[in-house]
Amino acid sequence: KTYFFILILLIGASCTDREPVSTTQQASPKGRQLTYERTVQFLQLDGQVLTEIQVAVVDTEQERNMGLMDVYDMPMDRGMLFIFDRMAPLSFWMANTPLSLDILFLDADKRIVTIHANTPPFSEQNFESTGMAMYAVEVNAGFCLQHDIRVGMKVAF
Repeated sequence: KTYFFILILLIGASCTDREPVSTTQQASPKGRQLTYERTVQFLQLDGQVLTEIQVAVVDTEQERNMGLMDVYDMPMDRGMLFIFDRMAPLSFWMANTPLSLDILFLDADKRIVTIHANTPPFSEQNFESTGMAMYAVEVNAGFCLQHDIRVGMKVAF
């Protein structure tokens, strides 16, 4: 009797009016989705634009604390710009961040003072600025190497 009941359930489930789910349909994206609202340009030493990205801007304490937590996918030409109220030594950590990132710390003149390349995802290590900073930019790991972005260069936004 039990086998017969299970067989009836299986047959009933396979005879529904629902459309089959296509294997080519995209699943909804996992994690937080960002809004990229501003352009950040990385400048060569002579001031010419080397490359640019679109960034999500975070300028409140709550937004800065969230950073890229729970963001599982970010295109290579995207990033996040952190804006602080004043110059200070800055420190970031990646405890709930699933992406490997390059973190750039900038001073008030928007000059790159520190680059932490290829930070490990979900790390509890502190990544600190080596000098006073007022801004930070996070991009996908390898971005700085790919575009030859170095300490001393400036950023425009």
